[in-house]
Amino acid sequence: MGLLEIAPLPTAENSAIHLHPRDNVAVARVPLAKGTRLEIDGVSVTATDAIPAGHKIALAPIRAGQPVERYGQTIGRARVAIATGAHVHTHNLAFEELELHYEFPTGDTAPPRPRRDAPTFEGYLREDGRAGTRNYLAVVAASNCAAHTAEQIAASFADETLPANVDGVVAFPHGEGCGHSIGPDTRQLQRTLAGVLDHPNVSAAIILGLGCEVNQIDHYLGPNAPQSKRLVGLTVQGSGGTRGAVEAARREIRKQIGQAASEKRVSIPASKIVLGLNCGGSDSFSGITANPALGFCSDMLAEIGGTAVLAETTEIFGAEHLLVRRARNRAVAEKLLSFIAGYKAYLRQFGGSFDDNPSPGNKEGGLTNILEKSLGAVAKGGTSPLTDVVDYAERVRTPGFVFMNTPGYDPVSLTGLAAGGCNLIAFTTGRGSAIGFPSIPVIKIASNSFTFNRMRDNMDVNAGLIADGERSVAEVGREIFDLVLRVASGERTRSEVLGHHEFVPWRIGPVM
Repeated sequence: MGLLEIAPLPTAENSAIHLHPRDNVAVARVPLAKGTRLEIDGVSVTATDAIPAGHKIALAPIRAGQPVERYGQTIGRARVAIATGAHVHTHNLAFEELELHYEFPTGDTAPPRPRRDAPTFEGYLREDGRAGTRNYLAVVAASNCAAHTAEQIAASFADETLPANVDGVVAFPHGEGCGHSIGPDTRQLQRTLAGVLDHPNVSAAIILGLGCEVNQIDHYLGPNAPQSKRLVGLTVQGSGGTRGAVEAARREIRKQIGQAASEKRVSIPASKIVLGLNCGGSDSFSGITANPALGFCSDMLAEIGGTAVLAETTEIFGAEHLLVRRARNRAVAEKLLSFIAGYKAYLRQFGGSFDDNPSPGNKEGGLTNILEKSLGAVAKGGTSPLTDVVDYAERVRTPGFVFMNTPGYDPVSLTGLAAGGCNLIAFTTGRGSAIGFPSIPVIKIASNSFTFNRMRDNMDVNAGLIADGERSVAEVGREIFDLVLRVASGERTRSEVLGHHEFVPWRIGPVM
């Protein structure tokens, strides 16, 4: 079922979406043929070009150099004069880095407290007070040199029947851990792997090294290590090779399974949920449907003392002023801006720009540049105060709405959110994304009904019903919140059913 076939049937009044009174463009809800007449806020506009669904139509003449506005914000300037009814996209809309005005908070807003009347879910209460939504045994490679063996260890349990409350043995292979420069890059990898090992969704774990790599397993072991007490360290070299390491690991996991089997789901307040917010394969509808609906869910979670963690520094650029305005205090706002500045310097090392972020698929879906994409992306964070800002893979400790410094690259971003302690992830997509995580359920939210129906096996929620006029943002937001509680209690997401296990740490330094 395509966009032309969805309810309601296209009319002059509902075929385009005008998001803000200041906007001089509207977004086509359905494909518009040249000559299609629209009625937008009482004004008649006729399309002078064929305009694909999700793309922008000019509502008035726009002079060359004049700002083009969407969401009531500037998303660029016209390259050339744009006539009323014309298609507005990369051919006539230029990107420029804006000089934004920051409204810094003058006071301090306290983070939310857990509400006594908060709903509950059935999860695993851990010794440190955090809550697991799953109960896995993890085999984490300390380096690329141990990645293959880690996969073999987990695969050796694939056909075994595990206790009902043990979700499985999962591997975390990756391509890092050796050939690193010693310093920030190795510390970030260690922080990432530590967060995966000591995670509320993990009952017990093995850290597996080759034995001679830069990232030694000793970092994760010993009395002063911050990792879980249920952690065993092994090396391939010390175990007599790959086969020996597999057998040694299997013996340790047998012991761990016994402990994990004794852990039962109990009723836990939803304030213990730490929900990661991510998007990928975005389109123009993402900022109209899926992201605002997820933002509504985020606000519901923050209101009861839970945590929602927005990621992707590259996809708040150009919209960071909206987050600064919501920061709980000036220190939080300044920390957010420091990550923007740091990322800008990081890109300059490689001659890159934030506007390199929108992919060909994003642009085909109607997103012209990073400013437009970011203004839609930040909607995932709702309207609650920004209570904290953390670095990549840093433990999230503050309830409410939090931001994490990550790339926009989906597998790397999800890895950072997971290492930070998110026990669930909600992922919005317009073009369609197929991604998950080894130990954390990922909920997929489609921004349009066409993608939802085309990729039904991958999608959990159809936020496209908002653009179809069948549901409101609040209704879909509540649907997402209710699904979050059910998934936290054990209901499997589509990415789990399909067996998605993507895990990619962020490498920031040189290869040695």
